[in-house]
Amino acid sequence: MQGLDTGWVTATPGLGRPAQLTALGNGVVPQQAARALELLAPPLGRCPRCRIR
Repeated sequence: MQGLDTGWVTATPGLGRPAQLTALGNGVVPQQAARALELLAPPLGRCPRCRIR
């Protein structure tokens, strides 16, 4: 549901159910992080304050 591979958290040895839920609850959804970077970071090679392209 968060865009992670199957078993990303649940197949981690020694990680119990409460810790798995904590890890997922504190995690960043990869698609949201990618979109945030697209919106916040300027495209490479196009600095609005400099003349270098």
